[in-house]
Amino acid sequence: MPESTEPSILATALHWLAPWEFEPLWGLACLAALGLYWRGVRHLRALDPDVSPLGWLRPATFLIGLTLIYVVSQTRYDYLAQYMFFPHRAQHLVLHHAAPFLLVLAAPPRALAAGLPAWASSAHRLARPLLDRLQHPLIAPLLFVGLIYFWLIPSVHFDAMLSRHLFQLMNWSMLLDGLLFWWLVLTPHGRLGPGKRILLLLVVIPPQILLGAYLTFSPTVLFDVYEVCGRAWPLAPLVDQQIGGLITWIPATMMSVIGTLIVLRQLRRGDQATGHTPSPTRPQAH
Repeated sequence: MPESTEPSILATALHWLAPWEFEPLWGLACLAALGLYWRGVRHLRALDPDVSPLGWLRPATFLIGLTLIYVVSQTRYDYLAQYMFFPHRAQHLVLHHAAPFLLVLAAPPRALAAGLPAWASSAHRLARPLLDRLQHPLIAPLLFVGLIYFWLIPSVHFDAMLSRHLFQLMNWSMLLDGLLFWWLVLTPHGRLGPGKRILLLLVVIPPQILLGAYLTFSPTVLFDVYEVCGRAWPLAPLVDQQIGGLITWIPATMMSVIGTLIVLRQLRRGDQATGHTPSPTRPQAH
């Protein structure tokens, strides 16, 4: 009888789940975020045991967001992101767009506030002036798009891919900026009204389209660092760059479109909650 392939499948799975370059800060951050969220959910349920404050969808979404961050930063996928351009762009799509998007949707302020320890309130007050500046309506979209452009400047990208510290700084900057931007534009009853939040979501679309189209249709290879270090797969450099350009272009743009639809839905639900629903036109009496 043929030998079972289960051990080899398990070994392959463990191989890909093992960190390529162990960075404990990523794992600790994911565990801390999960603990904070779970603590907040338990506290809300203790206040009103008969009502589930978040249901099951929000915690599941939060867990998916954290899992995505862990997968692209602390598994063998990180190796692909360092030795191929399009996995690198997919890594940043997760860190800057998809994962923060899911975390913000799944983490209402009341759950996070309930999970914070007492000393965190003082830390939040100290950091508030900086957060206000970073989330200013003029600065937030510039920073959101500007970081994508900055790390894709060929000379900057070359140095970041060859330096472990710069590579980690690049990834952390993308994640933190993504969290700040999506928190600003997706949080209802926040510092911005729905109109301004939709405007910010639309403003960041054209620069991402232009950058993605430039990478996709460029006739020359822009990032030679992958030739210096060697590619993980025998893929033509220009094809690798074109796929990376499409990832920078299409999914990132669609995230803004989805975000706009969510804000519109929040606006509609808010109008319904306050009784501002359109009423049927009544015929005038003669």
